[in-house]
Amino acid sequence: MKIGILTSGGDCPGLNAVIRGAVLKGIAVHGHEFVGFLDGWRGVVEGDVIDIPRALVRGIAKQGGTILGTSRTNPFENNGGPDVIKANMQRLGIDAIIAIGGEGTLAAAKRLTDAGLKIVGVPKTVDNDLDATDYTFGFDTAVEIATEAIDRLRTTGESHHRTMIAEVMGRHVGWIALHAGMASGAHAILIPEQQASMEQITRWVLSARDRGRAPLVVVAEGFVPEGQESPHSERGLDTFGRPRLGGIAELLAPELEARTGIETRATVLGHIQRGGVPTAFDRVLATRLGMAAIDSVVEQRWGTMVSLNGTDIVHVGFDAALGNLKSVPKHRYEEAAVLFG
Repeated sequence: MKIGILTSGGDCPGLNAVIRGAVLKGIAVHGHEFVGFLDGWRGVVEGDVIDIPRALVRGIAKQGGTILGTSRTNPFENNGGPDVIKANMQRLGIDAIIAIGGEGTLAAAKRLTDAGLKIVGVPKTVDNDLDATDYTFGFDTAVEIATEAIDRLRTTGESHHRTMIAEVMGRHVGWIALHAGMASGAHAILIPEQQASMEQITRWVLSARDRGRAPLVVVAEGFVPEGQESPHSERGLDTFGRPRLGGIAELLAPELEARTGIETRATVLGHIQRGGVPTAFDRVLATRLGMAAIDSVVEQRWGTMVSLNGTDIVHVGFDAALGNLKSVPKHRYEEAAVLFG
């Protein structure tokens, strides 16, 4: 078979390890041939591909980003659609597609599968918000990067006796904030799943200050303060119609400073969390998922994605993968909240 691979949506540590795992197993075990669509769905719509021989994936598991490039192209817009993609696949002799991406990518893959295309998915998101998999590759790396950055902010806060607010990614879930906040010893963790009033946040900050600490607050970009109806978003919508979040830390900082009298600084970590080399955990998980995706192709499990269930890789339908957002359960937050203040 000739298999096309694409990486779509936000880049993420571990993407190259997925490509390597898929190509190595596909060639060594099944004798498949591989091409890569350049820049995500754009390459699929335009038929823009490169060959992926075994030599091309040598040593790439440790590299961040993606050798194929990525974009947030919607395959149903800009002269795209199932008929165009089918024609491109026939012209290029491509039998099936492995789509590596997050919620938007997999939603598009489902629509195309429903239209008759042969596609399997590999879940990718640093946010760890896909309900059908226990962990997504990239999440562990993002937490590691965020934790290191927050550790550095803490030393500045302690030197200047300031409150430091670190904003991390996560969109509408608080997994990165929860894990990085617990790892760095934050005095308050603010996540979308749990509302907290400014009065409560103030009490946590003052409690830390009164114990001689420099208060540290970790906030997820999708956190909604009590009294507000939606996350802070001032950068419009992405190509899939979703709001671009970010900047809540900058709103919280002056409010906290006014309430506490403590000099307060905000740092938005942003895209630094998605860059750099993947952790060992993410390299292994991504490699296993790439290899399992080849099994999905061989077994013709179209319309499914590979998933981590405990320590096993399983196959689940796109419907299950896209049905629910995997949010932080209340008991996990309460577990962390014991350490606040």
